[in-house]
Amino acid sequence: MSSDYSDDDMPLARTNGKLSASTISKSEDKAMDKHTSGKPQPAPVSIRNGPVQDATPQTNGHGKRKSRSSTNHVNYKDNSDSEDGRLAKRQKKVVPDDSDDEVLSKRKTKLPPAADETAVAEDSDDDQPLNAKLASKRKAIEKNAEKEAKALQSKSKKPTPKKVVKDESDSDVPLAGAKGKKRPSNGVNGKSKANGVKQEDSDSDAPIRKKAKTAPAKTKVKAEKSSPVKKTPAKKAKKEVSEEPGEGEDEEEEYRWWDAPKKEDDSIKWTTLEHNGVLFPPPYEPLPKNVKLIYDGTPVNLHVEAEEVAGFFGSMLNSTHNVENPTFQKNFFNDFKEVLDRTGGATDRHGNKVDIKEFAKLDFKPIFEYYHAKNEAKKARPAAEKKAEKAEKDKIEAPYMYCKWDGRKEKVGNFRVEPPGLFRGRGEHPKTGKVKKRVMPEQITINIGKDAKVPPPPEGHKWKAIQHDNKATWLAMWQENINGSYKYVMLGATSAVKGQSDFKKFEKARELKKHIARIRKDYTQDLKAEAMADRQRATAVYLIDKFALRAGNEKDTENEAETVGCCSLKYEHVTLREPNTVIFDFLGKDSIRFYDEVTVDRQVFKNLRVFKKPPKKEGDDIFDRLTTTQLNKHLSNYMPGLTAKVFRTYNASYTMSNLLRDLKVSDATMAEKIKLYNDCNREVAILCNHKRTVGASHEAQMEKLGDRIKGLKYQKWRNKQMLLDVDPKQKKRKGAAYFELDPDLDEAWIQEHQNFLVEEQRTKIQKKFEKDNQKRQEEGEKPMPDKELKERLQAADELAKKFKKENKTKKVEAEGRGPTVEKIEANILKIEERIRTLELQAADRDGNKEVALGTSKINYIDPRLTVVFAKKFGVPIEKFFSKTLREKFNWAIKSIEDDADWEF
Repeated sequence: MSSDYSDDDMPLARTNGKLSASTISKSEDKAMDKHTSGKPQPAPVSIRNGPVQDATPQTNGHGKRKSRSSTNHVNYKDNSDSEDGRLAKRQKKVVPDDSDDEVLSKRKTKLPPAADETAVAEDSDDDQPLNAKLASKRKAIEKNAEKEAKALQSKSKKPTPKKVVKDESDSDVPLAGAKGKKRPSNGVNGKSKANGVKQEDSDSDAPIRKKAKTAPAKTKVKAEKSSPVKKTPAKKAKKEVSEEPGEGEDEEEEYRWWDAPKKEDDSIKWTTLEHNGVLFPPPYEPLPKNVKLIYDGTPVNLHVEAEEVAGFFGSMLNSTHNVENPTFQKNFFNDFKEVLDRTGGATDRHGNKVDIKEFAKLDFKPIFEYYHAKNEAKKARPAAEKKAEKAEKDKIEAPYMYCKWDGRKEKVGNFRVEPPGLFRGRGEHPKTGKVKKRVMPEQITINIGKDAKVPPPPEGHKWKAIQHDNKATWLAMWQENINGSYKYVMLGATSAVKGQSDFKKFEKARELKKHIARIRKDYTQDLKAEAMADRQRATAVYLIDKFALRAGNEKDTENEAETVGCCSLKYEHVTLREPNTVIFDFLGKDSIRFYDEVTVDRQVFKNLRVFKKPPKKEGDDIFDRLTTTQLNKHLSNYMPGLTAKVFRTYNASYTMSNLLRDLKVSDATMAEKIKLYNDCNREVAILCNHKRTVGASHEAQMEKLGDRIKGLKYQKWRNKQMLLDVDPKQKKRKGAAYFELDPDLDEAWIQEHQNFLVEEQRTKIQKKFEKDNQKRQEEGEKPMPDKELKERLQAADELAKKFKKENKTKKVEAEGRGPTVEKIEANILKIEERIRTLELQAADRDGNKEVALGTSKINYIDPRLTVVFAKKFGVPIEKFFSKTLREKFNWAIKSIEDDADWEF
């Protein structure tokens, strides 16, 4: 796909004039091979990958931003030098750090673990290095993909391709261009407006107006389309829906949009639309008169609007990573001052003006203590009071939870208007700390059917506008004051519109199967292209395809955190190590510093050396002749609607499909089958670079799981001792070794565990007593006396005595009614099964500590693959999908429930 270089291939603007040469000669290419040292490592493989946390500044090109962990914080603690004991806040000066010029990967930091450090046990069974194994496995999967793509292409060339591929969800028809119209590439219409409004980013490549073009708006589906097998789950679904708040209408048949005929004009999203608008947050409750903001030791009176803003900051003093952030403080204080100036400023108790000039002299501690005490009191309320409050809350929310969309009841997603507060932002956002103003009805536009009743605004207010745009899928929208972006009230994740969006996303990835071989062949050829623009584009596609790098977009650094993707990589983000290792180190999504050490094909390594060739230096772009828009426009030539992000979904789903296809149905236990699935999911996450930092609670969770396993081993040992109590001859039959204490247990641990069991029983008895008394009070009966509790607690005392006797005599008396050898042996077998299950869970959890299985399973692996695995191995889908995910992926579960042979 090489093309002659032209000015059109260059980005429109550069912050510096240092561009790569427009062409690369073959002699220059060959000259680089003379300097090769060492044998190239197996590629493409991610050697060391994951988020990094360090105490050094983070550099992103020209804008050198400090991580929150590296900034000098304002300390919120009692100052011993302060006479009034007020909360002191003195902003320290941030000292510039010369290490900003150092390449990130050379700094002293704790790097993510290497691939062989996070490998599961199965990976080290032979002498083959793990990286070589991963590389060969990846190549085998790509070889399969090439064969499959050729087979699909040959089918599509037949006279009636649509009939041949009909059983594959009409995947022969490009999703983004079913009518033959070329879909604009991602990024081209990034600033386009629909309905006169700027569109908000979504998880789809299409703008909101185009996001669900295949969404049919039929209100009924013929019964003939649903087999008897499919009707049963529908009844269950109706029952679940009926339990939702606000459900007072007759149950209706489940809308199976995946079975419904497609509309001729899919730009029309709905014919009728009814809803009740949005739910506003409650009005501000002023602070008690004795709770004041303190400035320089003086309590001050504020206008209620200024007091509310002060309360935003004061209520979150425990969120130190926000309130100690200098940017957060500066932005808050600027907005607070603006509100003070507009509302008449501050006064002392005598009515004298107090000029608030310095943030460091503000003391929010009284406000924080008030809100903290209020929250604690709220938590300590009786269960009956909490239950009554929840019932009242549900009653208020009920009218907003559902809408009528073409006569169907659909759940609304975010019907609540966000309350005012302080903007946090993701990562190092430059506007963090600014005041999010209260959204008023006069800012909100309502979208509703022409014949529907318009929901009334709050008394004394009116809506900004009422419109009847049946090409839009939002119900209400407004513009927020921080970034000027638009907020939309959309349907919930379980709605047909959202389901169709997910469906199209995965179908687009399935469509890529036909074209992946040609794309890979072309970019491999263009890695040696003479035109620099073509070579840069080919290298970028290689990195996106092989290592799941995000494409990256240019940022408005005044309004957005400056994060990086493939096309926006700068000189300092890439370190090269001969013969073919590349180290990426940059601020990725959500401003998390991301480290990725990979081996690449030798030609890609050579290209990156050329792209970093002097006179380029820090701050200069690696891909200076490529933008995300140009890249996506190029990809759309292969397949309508194809963008860089589709590769992530394709690679994850196709890899999972291959791994699951090779699995054989066996007589494994349920726990073993679940681990088998998770092992495949883990392999996808590793191959697709879905990593995460080890959670702070991981070690504690593993220790707790280990204690549960040891507790079961102790229980097993006690049952074996009971066996001897019932039949002493068992020692001779089974051998003395059978009755010995497990080597994982010792006397000290047993004593501690026994104490734990006694205390656990005491706690259970006490909670049960309190619950019984509360129930009696609710029913108007007299509560039980404390004497009853003491009698119940005797059971715990008896247990403690029993353990003391066992420790002394080294014998355990048989428990239960009519204990027999058969009953005790059956108990031992059950305990052993529970131990095996927990040990599998422990191995699974420890293997997943560095791998983000959820990222792959929820966002990138086609959910229909999980459904197929569950059916094939007889595992309930509940083991893989939570209730929320089952509702989100209802279309995947129901659409292939009769198709056990479905393939991605």
